[in-house]
Amino acid sequence: MKRLGVDVGGTFTDFFFVDEDTGRIVLNKVPTVPADPSIGVMSGALEVCELAGISPSELDQFFHGTTIATNIIIEHNGSRAGMITTKGYRDIIYIARHKRPLNFSLRQDLPYQKHVLVERSNRLPVSERVIAPNGEVLIPLDEEEVRAAVRRLKAEDVESVAVCFLFSFLNPTHEIRVREIIEEEWPGVYVSLSHEVIPQFREYYRFTTTCLNCYIGPKVSTYVNNLAMAMKESGFVTDLHLMQSSGGVATLEGAMSRPVTLLMSGPIAGLIGGIWAGRNAGFSNLITLDVGGTSADIGVAPNGQMRTKHLLDTKIGDYDAMIPMVDVDTIGAGGGSVAFVDEGGMFRVGPRSAGAEPGPACYQRGGTEPTASDANLVLGRLNPENFLGGKMELNPELSIKAYESEITPRLGMTVVEAALGTIRVLEAAMISSIEMNSVRKGYDPRDFALVGLGGAGPLHACRVAQELSIPAVVIPPNPGITSALGLLATDIVYDYSKTELMFTSKPDTDRLNRDFAELEQRAMQRLSDDGLKADRIVLERLADCRYFGQGYELRVPVMSGEVNGASIANVRRAFDEAHLKEYKTLNPDNEVEIVNIRVMAIGLMPRLSWQRLDKGQAEPPMEALRSARPVIFEQDGVPTEISTPHFERSKLLAGNQVVGPAVIEQEDSTTLIPPGMAGTVDDYGNIIIRL
Repeated sequence: MKRLGVDVGGTFTDFFFVDEDTGRIVLNKVPTVPADPSIGVMSGALEVCELAGISPSELDQFFHGTTIATNIIIEHNGSRAGMITTKGYRDIIYIARHKRPLNFSLRQDLPYQKHVLVERSNRLPVSERVIAPNGEVLIPLDEEEVRAAVRRLKAEDVESVAVCFLFSFLNPTHEIRVREIIEEEWPGVYVSLSHEVIPQFREYYRFTTTCLNCYIGPKVSTYVNNLAMAMKESGFVTDLHLMQSSGGVATLEGAMSRPVTLLMSGPIAGLIGGIWAGRNAGFSNLITLDVGGTSADIGVAPNGQMRTKHLLDTKIGDYDAMIPMVDVDTIGAGGGSVAFVDEGGMFRVGPRSAGAEPGPACYQRGGTEPTASDANLVLGRLNPENFLGGKMELNPELSIKAYESEITPRLGMTVVEAALGTIRVLEAAMISSIEMNSVRKGYDPRDFALVGLGGAGPLHACRVAQELSIPAVVIPPNPGITSALGLLATDIVYDYSKTELMFTSKPDTDRLNRDFAELEQRAMQRLSDDGLKADRIVLERLADCRYFGQGYELRVPVMSGEVNGASIANVRRAFDEAHLKEYKTLNPDNEVEIVNIRVMAIGLMPRLSWQRLDKGQAEPPMEALRSARPVIFEQDGVPTEISTPHFERSKLLAGNQVVGPAVIEQEDSTTLIPPGMAGTVDDYGNIIIRL
């Protein structure tokens, strides 16, 4: 089977091709085209096919991770959306939950109000009311009001319509009827129904998630459909699969039904690839540091398992989005992060990035501001003649000029001091993020290995690990392409849910059996439509539970088969254990409430394998040594220039030991081993650096 993973980042688009039958691997990295990322995707994919010696029609799988959905939200340039909702509830997405980013500030712009997803004039209430707990209709839907609302939105040139009724998760008939009316009055407009996007209680989260779906839906659909069309025109016949925020991939049709699930797909692919590489290197507890051109993504995976954020803590930019999402923290600390002196005279780095265009000053594309990449070039850690395997030549003079014009006159320091300061500030942000996602959540970094990923992660991983007392660093064979690799190391995953709200002491087992059966039927149908055979499908049952009186839930597994007294008792035990593990306390005398039930539909993909390297001696072969060049390190607070060997990674063999200081160059990344450290190449080509 021939498989291709493509990860679109803010600066570069990465490609990882593997032929499962022959073990052939082809890598590629091209600049991202911000105006239309599909251009870079297709040009790079065709290059990969040429390098692999295959025609596009021979490719069996095309997996894609993208930040386009996330960028639309961060940049506030989504579609003009409209909303039809229950009378009295048009302002829910504006009021939110009265949470303020700055608790004690009387004057602050609330981000979800400053950049509202749907303008108030386009949030139109209609008469209808379904009531709890069984979804009875109290007020019938006024269809004439609905038609008037649809016509008004059409006249306002709205591009998408969100339909959000109060208790539609209990009885969706009113929302379904509104969609029928919209199709009659305005065929072709993009429509999202809240009970299809997220069929759960908590109207604010359901409403805002549905509005997010409408906000990004038209543009994401256009991009993905254009990419799918370009694939066909270029001779690709395989389907397009897209990474989701839950850590699994979905087909084009499955993802487009809920484009909101594509948020954060790029960073999550990196975490999956990092876990895969760390396991190959023999480590179970892993922290991933994925540093690209625009940002750094940090993930913590105890026992090699991705953690999922609580549904009430999943935010994208300024907005709450109640979708399954892997716990990854993204900070503005990438190679393109701009170094500057703020109005108060403080030296800062990021979060603003030079991006792909114009990029860092050294890229020679018109950039004039100093960035982290310029700092690494000034310090000798990047080879100006061998960046991207020689595809791009860097100009250190432009980096020096950028620092001399922007930083050194204002701070009274040399260019070298400013470059070292840039690296210190950048790495401090990475260290802080790792602490927040490990120590503050009950995990000791000293029990983990740090996996350095992305084009710049291996440049900073050793120093970051040293500051956190992390005992080992793992640099995968192709760290800059690991996100693209991660796309091929996961499965097709869909999530189906339904709100129940019942106590384990008084369960309605008939209802639970009926609802689980309905969710499983939908899951099987979705995976069957995706072309999965029954022997490649796994369905997992879950329940979101809480003690009576709590406002948050914990997710626990539910036994397959008939739901009965024994399986309910098992849910109760599992919840008590989960609560004890999460909060270090439990309350066995309190009632446990089953809030939501879930079915995770998993379509199993082929397992990714990796060829072993040839064995070598401890001393690296002479042909692996490219040159010895001066590199500047900070020792006892003083910039120190040290003659440092530069190795070609592709020439290293299993068992080779590289003693620091050393720089290891490869097409997709550069690895820095500081003085006093040493790295050993394992059988799979990972460089393991023990501190």
